[in-house]
Order: sequence, then structure tokens, then C-alpha cells
Amino acid sequence: MGKVIVIANQKGGVGKTTTSINLSAYLADSKKKTLLIDCDPQGNASSGVGIDKNEAECNVYDVLVNGEDIKNNIMETQYKNLKLIPSNVDLAGAEIELVSFENREYLLKEAIKNIKDDFDYIIIDCPPSLGILTLNAFAASDSVIIPIQCEYYALEGLGQLTKTISSIKQSINKDIEIEGILLTMFDKRTNLSTVVYEEVKKFFPDKVYKTVIPRNVRLSEAPSFGEAIISYDKFSKGAHAYKSLAKELIKNNK
Repeated sequence: MGKVIVIANQKGGVGKTTTSINLSAYLADSKKKTLLIDCDPQGNASSGVGIDKNEAECNVYDVLVNGEDIKNNIMETQYKNLKLIPSNVDLAGAEIELVSFENREYLLKEAIKNIKDDFDYIIIDCPPSLGILTLNAFAASDSVIIPIQCEYYALEGLGQLTKTISSIKQSINKDIEIEGILLTMFDKRTNLSTVVYEEVKKFFPDKVYKTVIPRNVRLSEAPSFGEAIISYDKFSKGAHAYKSLAKELIKNNK
């Protein structure tokens, strides 16, 4: 049975979607059958692997709101072993439409039950908020990877993040665990990046990944070409980092 991992942080701009795309691509490159589910109405994870989110015939919206079979909404991508359930702006309306649904936080979990055996890893990208879409992602997941940007305000958000995970465990998913804390936009030239890394390790001594994601122009450029870093520039520092992260994740789950 596959492992479902949500990439989440209430704070925006911390590298959630970049991590969702590139971790998924490197898991697939490691011959792991991987499904990327785009639960963000912006659809950046979809376009980031080369799918035109506005032209795609299937959509996570159809799964959550229209109750369509999730198997019929899985698309191939340009990467071997990596499949996608795309998203677009239609999903923005789901926040309102799902209010009247019974057990609305568990719709994605129920849908995923039918496909967990088909994949080694299911990665869910979600919006930077605690709305119904993110709650669905948390309810459906076995664990959460939390990307944290190497800046001062990341430290302020750690306490809130801990409360959020505790709240999720108490309310909608008692079995969810922190898979790992990922430091992103790490700049070894600054003391701040090192300070943030050390402080986060104090909060989560056994959960911080050894791999850190550096500030890297090539990582920022890749999505505009509809590519993961593995095909855009596999020799870049960003590519080496996400390849290392995928290996670390696989090793931790053996």
C-alpha cells in the first residue's frame, strides 16, 4: 500500500509547490510509482510538470465536488512513473460548494482508498491556508512534510505549526505524523540560514532532513518551462538537493 504525504505550511512562499513537483519527479526517477495530487486552485503543481491546467479534461474538483471516480482523473506526465491529478481555478469554488457536504473533510481520503495500492507514494500539494481543501489533504495523508524558509519569520511560525498538527491529530486524523521538516531557500553565505536550521532542530530534533534546499535560480526558472528540475537542469544545485531529499525519504521509509 502506498504512502500518502501532504506538503503543507500555512505560510506562503516557503517552497511547497516546488517541493511537491521536484520530490515527486525524483521519487519517480527512483522507480517509485508516484502520484502527484494538485489540491491548490492556482494549479502550479500541474503546470510545473508540463500539464496545461486549463486544457486538462480531468480535475481534482471533479473528484471532490462531483464525486467522479478518482481513477478516471489520473493523467500521465512527461516523466516515467509520475502521474498527476491536476487542478485549476475551478477548485477555488470548492471551498464554498463543499460546506453543505456531509463528511466534507474526508472526501479525498475516501477517493484515495481506491488507488493506494497502485502507487508507492502519493504526494499532495495544497494551498497556504487551513481551508477545506487543506483539511481534506491532511485527512487523507499518512504524514506531512513541512517546508520552512530560512528566514526569521519561519521561527515565529513554528509554534503555530506545532499547534496546527496537534489540532489535526485531535480532530480529523489521529494517525498523521510529521514525516520531516525541510529547510528551503538555504543560503550558506548568511548566518541567518544556519541559525534557523539550528533553531528548527531544537524544536524537532529527529524530524529535520539532513538535506537542505538552496536558493537556486534554476529551481525558480524550471516551472515557467513546464518542467521539474530533473529535466530542466539536472546538474544544478537545486537538482542535487531534491535528488538527495528523495533518497532520504525512501531510506526513512524502508
